[in-house]
Amino acid sequence: MSLSGKNIRINGERLWDSLMDMAEIGPGVAGGNNRQTLTDDDAKGRELFQKWCVSAGCSMGVDSMGNMFATRPGADPEALPVYVGSHLDTQPTGGKYDGVLGVLGGLELIRTLNDLNIKTKHPIVVTNWSNEEGTRFAPAMLSSGVFAGVHSEDWAKSRVDANGKSFGDELERIGWVGDEIVGSRQMHAMFELHIEQGPILEAEKVDIGVVTHGQGLSWTQVTIVGKDAHTGSTPMHMRKNAGLGMAKILALVDAIALDNGPHAVGAAGHIDVYPNSRNVIPGKVVFTVDFRSPDLSVIQNMENRLKTEGQSVADSLGLEIEFDKVGGFDPVTFDDHCVGAVRSAAEKLGYSHMDIISGAGHDACWINRVAPTAMIMCPCVDGLSHNEAEEITKDWATAGADVLLHAVLETAVVVS
Repeated sequence: MSLSGKNIRINGERLWDSLMDMAEIGPGVAGGNNRQTLTDDDAKGRELFQKWCVSAGCSMGVDSMGNMFATRPGADPEALPVYVGSHLDTQPTGGKYDGVLGVLGGLELIRTLNDLNIKTKHPIVVTNWSNEEGTRFAPAMLSSGVFAGVHSEDWAKSRVDANGKSFGDELERIGWVGDEIVGSRQMHAMFELHIEQGPILEAEKVDIGVVTHGQGLSWTQVTIVGKDAHTGSTPMHMRKNAGLGMAKILALVDAIALDNGPHAVGAAGHIDVYPNSRNVIPGKVVFTVDFRSPDLSVIQNMENRLKTEGQSVADSLGLEIEFDKVGGFDPVTFDDHCVGAVRSAAEKLGYSHMDIISGAGHDACWINRVAPTAMIMCPCVDGLSHNEAEEITKDWATAGADVLLHAVLETAVVVS
């Protein structure tokens, strides 16, 4: 069967209906979703996904980290599978599309192949990676990290949430501990469809982001210690104000990122102030600086400048300061052939496209270590994500899934 024609497309209405049906599980309070990993709602989402996959003729495998693998057989039993997918878990204030589009876009791909009776040499596997968000059990991309050998399984299962419950215990509680050994599967390639989570594609009025690289990430926890004191009775020149030190360093973080533009970014998203009282000068602050860039040397330079100039800020105010590297990963360069398949699919289908660097971490970033990998991105309204107001259009979702379909078919090889 020739796939040169542009008429081979996914069913956009069916994909959209699936997204809306999944969004009914774990609803948020403002139109989005709160389907955090290993909760009862996560279990319900997994059950629905499994039901859909079995109805599409797929077999379901689950490994001991709860990663789900729905397989459509290929014509060659010796050929390694082509994987697609993302994650079904959400942030506490998550949207309906982050991660979910990649999983259900993969399912729609399978349904479309079934509709058209298209067979491929390589099997195709749709994956739901456990705990991509990392919001309940840090770090993010936990289970794909175990699959790729970044983390040990024992360490990952020992991660605890804010209530002291472990990943391993909660995975067992919801009944999704599989019997496969994590990482035992081999891949021919993997493609991940995702919303951009940034404003570039919408601003440029471009349909498809061809993701060539993923930004590296550095998390440095900064602890500043001064002295608690009364805000009204302590003279200005006698204060050891940890909050002031933090304010100056946050301005420094912004300057460092701007100086390393255009691709570097930086901010502090997690901040704790002690004692956090209206009439007490903060005696201690703890915050985490998040630096990102597609260039590892830039990340390292930003880290070094933060420590050097941050120390100077603390010294000038009579404060103690500590820097602790608490997380991160190196930049990712996605596979040239897989990236080329995405670009070729967009061109063949007539979708506008541009090369883009992913500013967020994704499961594909870890899987790229063990298999050729690429990502496809579609726009999201105002670049908003990790927010219940996250929104995309049906046309954007359809275009992304169309490109996924054709990139996978080129890679999985159609047989007559």
